[in-house]
This record gives sequence, structure tokens and C-alpha cells, in this order.
Amino acid sequence: MTKYDESEVKKALDKKAAYGSDIDLERYDEGDRDVEQIEDIRETPEELRKRMINVGVDTDDSEKEGTILFIDNAMSHCSNKAQEGLIIMSTQKAMETYPWVRDYCWSAMDPTKDKYTAKTFEENSDGYFVYVKPGYHLKMPVQTCMMLAKNKSIQNLHNIIIVGDDASCDMVTGCTTVHHANDALHVGVSEMYIGDNASLSFTMIHSWAEQTAVRPRTNVIMGKNSNYVNNYVVLDPVGTIQSFPNAYLNGEGSRCTFNTMCIAHENSNIDTGGCAYLNGPNTGAEIVSRNISYGGKMIARGKLVGNAPGAKAHLECKSIILKDGGITHAIPELEASCSDVDMTHEAAVGKIAQDQIDYLMTRGLSEDEAVSMIVRGFLVGGIRGLPANLQSEIDSAIEKANEGD
Repeated sequence: MTKYDESEVKKALDKKAAYGSDIDLERYDEGDRDVEQIEDIRETPEELRKRMINVGVDTDDSEKEGTILFIDNAMSHCSNKAQEGLIIMSTQKAMETYPWVRDYCWSAMDPTKDKYTAKTFEENSDGYFVYVKPGYHLKMPVQTCMMLAKNKSIQNLHNIIIVGDDASCDMVTGCTTVHHANDALHVGVSEMYIGDNASLSFTMIHSWAEQTAVRPRTNVIMGKNSNYVNNYVVLDPVGTIQSFPNAYLNGEGSRCTFNTMCIAHENSNIDTGGCAYLNGPNTGAEIVSRNISYGGKMIARGKLVGNAPGAKAHLECKSIILKDGGITHAIPELEASCSDVDMTHEAAVGKIAQDQIDYLMTRGLSEDEAVSMIVRGFLVGGIRGLPANLQSEIDSAIEKANEGD
């Protein structure tokens, strides 16, 4: 925590983010740090259980390696079934228990990045710590759930994920609001480290409330021949989201994929994307987004930076407007500082073709059913590299969104 000048961090408390609408942090109280403790996740209260299931987090954890539940700013539940190769606990506890964890704290993320990272640093915020030991391959996913339960509050979390050399892990993170926490702010700073020949699949399913503000901050450091897949899914109404994770492909032969799937409902303002820095030789990246506007504003960003020979990458943004008044904006960027790179991009905005709807209606579907089927196919087409054991959770989230419309 001494790697940064405290005075510079304090100055950054007034620093606006590079993208997205500015949020007045003074509007929110600090989230609770004294929350209900749930010993057995299967005995989660019904209201919380429903919200968890809606974002892909199952209270029947028989097919999960571990489960973490955060309510506001404190851990409510933590269980680990893969004792041999997995360590999970709160970030603060991890730093107390394993002093070496401090070497990773604020090493991937600069706390002066903007007001959200600065506040997380200043508050010495807690979060979750996940460590997969070298050589260990988790057979089932680790699941985490971040809940906002207090209205007019800010949830400040600092997460650290480390996947050791020659190890692998699938994670599902569901984020949601409960009770009456409609007008609240979620800030999640996540630092991820993927070792040599290691892989991490990280799937986020978010379901917020119509006034919720969401500002995640994620940086990923990748080793040699490592692989990272980032799936980001937002299908329900939300106030404002601004998310732009960065992957640093420092190791030779490393590869990353960003998949974004969003529906911008009326009055929602969503600004998402991802950036891959191809710093090592023969690295590869793909950024794919599938977005739909039902009257809301949707900005899809993507940036590829080729800094080493043999780098290959592709960026693809596709959007559909289904309701007048909706706005979509695709912003693809390619940047290179080396001659031996191969990077491409494509972007498209359109509508559902009437002939597709007509064809499905001739097969016995109603117009609404036809549109729903086309929407599902369009969104699913944006998710690549998703582990088979997570596909059903994504499918379920899409079905819920379609039913809601």
C-alpha cells in the first residue's frame, strides 16, 4: 500500500473517468461493513436466493468449487470445496494471512486512475481473494455474488485473483441489488494475474436496478502462453454502467477474448468494452460485442494495441436498435507500434430483417416469439469460448430478459 504517493491518490478523488457520465460520490453513504453471516449457502434467505439465481449464482453449490457472497461492503459467506488447490477468502484476510499477497495489491491497477479507484484505495476496501495454486485445474466453477442492499450507498470492493502457472479456473460473478437499493453505486476494482500456461474464464452476469450506477475497474496481467476469456452480460434495466477492462498480454503466446452482451433498456446508459495490449511476441486477442437498444443508450468500445511482432487480433461490434429513441455508438480503435502485426476491426448497426420475422411466423411463431428468437440468436452469437458448464446459465439469463420484454 506504500507504492503510491498518498497525496496523488487524494487528488485523484476528484478525477473524472475517461469515459461515461460522471458520478457525484458525495451523494452516497458508505455501504455497511456489518452484514448478516450466512454459514450454509443453501439456507440463504428467499429474497437473496432469488436475486442470486437471477445472476447465475446457485445456492445449491454441489457443482461449484467455491462460493463467495458479499453484501454491501462485507463478506457474508465463503465456502471452499477444493481445499487442496484453491484458496478463497476476503482480500483483507488474505493479506493478513499471507503477507506475499501484498505484493499483488495495487500492482496491476493504478489507484490514481480515477475517482473510483482512488476511493477504493483510500477506503482500504475489502473484496474477495481467489488463488488457484500452480498445477491445479479446477473441475467446477468458483462463484461469487456481489449484492447492493442499502439504498443511497456505495459498494466499494477490491478483488484479487491469481491463477498460478499451469493452472486453470472458471469463475462466475453475479452482481445485483436487493431490498430497496435502487439508487446506489457499485464500484469493483479487480486485479487479475494469470501465470505461464494458465487459463482463466471470467463470466459476469449483472442485474441491477433502474437507478443503479456501476463502475467496475479491471486489469489483467498475463504470462507466457496464458489464456483469458472475459464474458460480460447485462440484460436487465440499469441506470448507468461504464466498464473498460484492460488485458496486458505480456507473455509470449498469450491470448485473450472479451465478449460483451448487453441490452440497453429505456433510460439506461451503458458504456462498455475492453482493451488488449499485445506486448508479447505472437500474442492474440479478440474483442466481440453484441448489443441491443430497447430505447436506451449503448456505447460499445474496443481497443487493440499491437506492441510486439507476430501479434494478431480482431475487434467486432454489432448492434441492433429495436425501439425508436434508442442510441448505439460503436467505437473501435486499432493502434500499432510494430510493423509485424495483423489487426482488423468491423462494426455494424442495423435492425432485425422483416423477412426473418416473416419466415419464422410462417413456421407457427407469433411476431413477438419470432423477434425473441432472433434476439437470442444475435446475443448468443457474441459469446465465444464459453465453457460448456456455464452455457446454461447464460441461456437462462437471456430467456429471462426476453420474457421481461
